[in-house]
Amino acid sequence: MGVMNKLMNFFGLENEEYVEEYVEEDREQEAPPKKNGQKSSAGSNVVSLHAARDREGIRLMLFEPRHYSDAQDIADSLRNRRPVVVNLQRVENDQAKRIIDFLSGTVYALNGDIQKVGEQIFVCTPDHVDIQGTISSVIVEE
Repeated sequence: MGVMNKLMNFFGLENEEYVEEYVEEDREQEAPPKKNGQKSSAGSNVVSLHAARDREGIRLMLFEPRHYSDAQDIADSLRNRRPVVVNLQRVENDQAKRIIDFLSGTVYALNGDIQKVGEQIFVCTPDHVDIQGTISSVIVEE
């Protein structure tokens, strides 16, 4: 090992090693089917991320913020791809408006959706959750 290589290793500038990954083809075609038409599980220890998430289910988060600083926790849940219901009844109106503005920007950045579902209650969803239908508010004047 030369002096130049030792210096490069010391400063962390060593030659990077390339790691090659090989993907084996699915061997289910080679294995004969089991009884009742089931496929063999030999070599099928790879699980799709979407399938794993579907098995766990989607967790709906409920938030009732008291301060504007709680908006970051709500945005973190959205970033983690969890739909959120936000109840703003315990927040002052100016703080509620700031929270909704912050969440609107978060939802926009995540290609999600935000809808009002009640008096000061909002549903924020990431891009993989669709909201269907609308809730109309009925104003009763006496």
